[in-house]
Amino acid sequence: MRQFTVWVVFIFCFACCHAPATEPRNQDPSGRYSGLPFDPHAGLVLTRHARCRMDCRHITIKEIHEILDSGTINYNKSEPDARPDPKYAMEGYTSERQHLRIILAPEGGKLVIITCIELGVEWACSCN
Repeated sequence: MRQFTVWVVFIFCFACCHAPATEPRNQDPSGRYSGLPFDPHAGLVLTRHARCRMDCRHITIKEIHEILDSGTINYNKSEPDARPDPKYAMEGYTSERQHLRIILAPEGGKLVIITCIELGVEWACSCN
């Protein structure tokens, strides 16, 4: 019985140590991210307008990353066929329960954040 227990423990440890590595969140085996047409972990470029809107609406860079990691594309608010740069509206909830929409344009391996909106909340803002 003791030898059986040793084997069970050995097999369990072996299976745990040699389990396949999990893919990064939102990445499928082909390297595309959950059907997204861009890499949500690409470097961010914040436009002056986006920085102003973030300030007015109390949105942090951490919250933008949360939406990029777990949000979905709202194709009704997106322009995927726009030329020269397609634009996408990513929406979701932050850990603080803010309902955000991030407008972004993939460009040269980076994501240009055009603006960000807290849905359902009107903020006084004087951005141009």
